[in-house]
Amino acid sequence: MQTWFESKVKYNKVTESGKEQMVTENFLLDAVSYTDAETRIIRKMQEMVKGGEFTIVDIKKSRIAEVFPYENGEWWFKATINLVTVDEEAGREKKLRTYYLLMADDIKEALQRLEESLDFLVIPYVVSAMAVSTIVDVFPYEASETQIPSGYVPLDEESRKDNPIFTDGKNPFEEEDNTGMESEEE
Repeated sequence: MQTWFESKVKYNKVTESGKEQMVTENFLLDAVSYTDAETRIIRKMQEMVKGGEFTIVDIKKSRIAEVFPYENGEWWFKATINLVTVDEEAGREKKLRTYYLLMADDIKEALQRLEESLDFLVIPYVVSAMAVSTIVDVFPYEASETQIPSGYVPLDEESRKDNPIFTDGKNPFEEEDNTGMESEEE
């Protein structure tokens, strides 16, 4: 299951008229921790804001369960659905509120895409809210973003190499008993 984090970033953005304006925008990113989320949003903002300064105003865990990205769409819509289940012990209906984010051009298209995306659900649900989200962009996890810090060796490579702690790859404290074996053979 993915863990989504919402990050608010304040930076100077060039408007359509060519003026620079200080804006605060929300971004959604997949990360394993707050530290990972901060690292990823800093990298993404360094790519987006060339040479400019930016400030990470806020990072918080998002309640969004899943993101449905589409190739075309101008807005991110946040959908709230209630899943209706029956609590057999109490004998009554139980509602679970779940949030989804999807891209569409208008609310009608967003509802259609939500229906398509939730075809896999077997239990009944009710769409209780659909609104344009304040989220500007979504950054899902990409394996190519994973960087190994210098000085570290991945486990699969480490198992193939000799011990990297020692300079020549051999432990100087382990003596080979070759000299003793040669004398016994003579």
